Amino acid sequence: MSTHEIITNPKKDRRILSNIPDPQKIRKNIDRRGIHETLEEAADPNKVYKARLEGQRYIASFPVSLRMPSIKKQTGSCIDISNTGILIQLSSESIKFEPNQIVKLSFSIPEGAMPEGFESKVTMRSKVVRQFTEIFEEEEQYLCALQFEQSIESYLKRRHWGLSIFASSLFLLFITLLVLLMRAESIIYFKFNKFLYFYSLLAAAFLLSRYVFGLLYRNTPVNLNYQPGVSIIIPVFNEEEWIQRTILSCIDQTYPVDKLEVIVVDDCSTDHTASKVREIIEKINSEGERFMTKERISFHILPQNAGKREALVVGVNKAKHDLVVFVDSDSFLEPNAILNIVQPFQDPKMGGVAGRTEVENKFTNMITKLQTVRYYIAFRIMKAAESTFDCVTCLSGPLSCYRKSLVLENADAWLKQRFLGHPATFGDDRSMTNYILKTHRTGYQDQAVCSTIVPSDFNVFLKQQMRWKRSWLRESLRALTFIFKKEPFMMVFFLIGLVVPIAAPIVVIYNLLYVPLVHGIFPTTFIVGLLLMAFMMSFAHLLFRKSKLWFFGVIFVLFYEFILLWQMPVAWFTFWKSTWGTRETPQDVLEKEKKQNRVLKKKGKLKEGG
Repeated sequence: MSTHEIITNPKKDRRILSNIPDPQKIRKNIDRRGIHETLEEAADPNKVYKARLEGQRYIASFPVSLRMPSIKKQTGSCIDISNTGILIQLSSESIKFEPNQIVKLSFSIPEGAMPEGFESKVTMRSKVVRQFTEIFEEEEQYLCALQFEQSIESYLKRRHWGLSIFASSLFLLFITLLVLLMRAESIIYFKFNKFLYFYSLLAAAFLLSRYVFGLLYRNTPVNLNYQPGVSIIIPVFNEEEWIQRTILSCIDQTYPVDKLEVIVVDDCSTDHTASKVREIIEKINSEGERFMTKERISFHILPQNAGKREALVVGVNKAKHDLVVFVDSDSFLEPNAILNIVQPFQDPKMGGVAGRTEVENKFTNMITKLQTVRYYIAFRIMKAAESTFDCVTCLSGPLSCYRKSLVLENADAWLKQRFLGHPATFGDDRSMTNYILKTHRTGYQDQAVCSTIVPSDFNVFLKQQMRWKRSWLRESLRALTFIFKKEPFMMVFFLIGLVVPIAAPIVVIYNLLYVPLVHGIFPTTFIVGLLLMAFMMSFAHLLFRKSKLWFFGVIFVLFYEFILLWQMPVAWFTFWKSTWGTRETPQDVLEKEKKQNRVLKKKGKLKEGG
């Protein structure tokens, strides 16, 4: 039985293509709910997009209490909520309000009702905008629309977020000083155990430098005079649940209609993916005639299941523009993602750029909450730090952009890639990044945002992590052949980042088992260092996201240290495995058949023996 994913539910616009710039200027993209932009702000698409989010309503259901002078407390239920107002279903028709009447509201926004950071208790004054009735499923509903005295964002910033920013900044500084102090101790005791203390110094230098460079990172600003042609490639295999939303998010971009196309390539799905793709394309075309969607969306099915790389290369060969964007079939682009991700290509030596990937189903369960913090730090801190040196080592699959010429130049080697005689069937993003990085720069664009569905099942999550570790090991060894040609600090950065994870299992065994059992010493320093690393991740997430999920950073580090870390030695000796473990690729099907044959042979032998 599949897990029910908890996903924020924005109220849909009447138009499914509400973000595409209108070539005929029949309508504007400024939010319809009364948000006004100055001409200067309206010229910045990122500010316009942020302004539109101010009025975005989210369908939700939670209790709301209403208090008014001389009237006893009333209760209602939220129908939808935005940053600036709320629609409430009243419990009785006897509750009457006057227009502009002030009402004090109290409610708790549950997880997943609004974007991350809004899950909190709210008590503030609101003004009645209108009261009306509606017939829903043959029942009369008594509704009241109210406008908040201040936005929820302003309220939380004053009540909670301001303190969060101050506290997280203070703790990050304190932890940094404490780590430096502990590393000074490592230098003092270096002669007693050179390996252990050298590793300790390396790990601390690696961690602190990444946070420093990550915090110094700045997004490449949008230049409206630079909007090159872009072809979005979506490879899909058995993704009937999410593919329609993915396609819609890719075509509904704040990007010139004559410079953007979407190419969907189906790798012989065995479910209803193909019919779902045709259905959404037909729906888009019914509304998008003046946006030329019929000429800008195409759908192709491979003659046989050949794998994700083959699907991507087929898409690139069909692309008519010079930049190609790879988007996973369960990832959803923000409307300004393409406009932002192309900006670093103003540098002719830039070969590929990664966008920021966030977790869409973040509130589903503990597994997705752990990944939410991990994803954010991996992109906003780790990739941002690498981008400082134009050397991002993995342009992630959910959203990445390349020069088409470079992909085609390396397509044959990519498709036929083998490692120590074994075919490389996963780690497509990291592999292509290596081909690009060998001759060009790679970057990261933080405001090019997409969200993706992450595993909510523990076993599927573990299989995904094992696959990633195998591809990381393989591609890191490949990168060693050219990384020395890059910026010297980045080369050192990369080498330390390779040594630290590989040596980590040995260090953990030494500290948590050997030292206590042989020397009878409790590993206080090691445990304190581990907790400091965990809190550094958590406080960085709190600083940027102002979210109650921050503590899951601590849990993730401990989870990694005691569970995920031990996948690393397994990855060393099973790097040749080509199965994904999370979907029915040809390799997975072949492996399943082999297992079934082995089971049948065993049963046959048992029968013969009996």
